[in-house]
Amino acid sequence: MQAAQLRKGTLEGCILKIIQENETYGYEISERLRSFGFSEVSEGTIYPILLRLERSDLVTAQFQASAVGPKRKYFRLSASGETALNQFYENWSALEKAVNRVFGMEGNQTHESKSQSTEPNQ
Repeated sequence: MQAAQLRKGTLEGCILKIIQENETYGYEISERLRSFGFSEVSEGTIYPILLRLERSDLVTAQFQASAVGPKRKYFRLSASGETALNQFYENWSALEKAVNRVFGMEGNQTHESKSQSTEPNQ
């Protein structure tokens, strides 16, 4: 499975979380995602998701003046967006725990260090 497929399913929840923390606009969201390690996420990926979130009434949007150019579309989490974010986090937490159990990572040992420790000495 490619990383892009895994990332696709998590971006919407991560974007909702960023918007929950602070009313923000598309470019700032993409910069925040990059700072968290989503280095391959472009604005071209973010804007369709934002549009879908707005059409689904999970976020509200309002144009505001910018000090350095044209107006920017700022996004704010709606009440239904808050509910969707909480549901995403519950689902993510359950999935993370299940995957960690499959890989035997319930403690601090990673998959890589566990496979190295079970390899026979040569």
